[in-house]
Amino acid sequence: MAEQETRIKTYKEFYPFYLSEHENKICRRLHFTGTALLFVDVIYLIIAGLWAEFWWTLPLIGYGFAWVGHYFFEKNKPATFKYPLWSLISDFKMFFQMLTGKIK
Repeated sequence: MAEQETRIKTYKEFYPFYLSEHENKICRRLHFTGTALLFVDVIYLIIAGLWAEFWWTLPLIGYGFAWVGHYFFEKNKPATFKYPLWSLISDFKMFFQMLTGKIK
């Protein structure tokens, strides 16, 4: 019989797990870069009036950098696959914590 995985039930439990999946400095920097570029892309698409045509670039930018960090540097599977909403929220939270120096 296969061992059953325990699911995290609250966001309060999830965020420390999320940070533990992002201990590699290069992985965190790639996350930061992808999220920063995501914000730039959103602003550009809105100002340029290109939202309708190019909204699909957002997940490519946001997830592209992050997944490179996980596969090549952190060597784990992104939490996005099991906890998509909490992972998205956590990515933004980690970004702002890095931006303010709370996370190095």
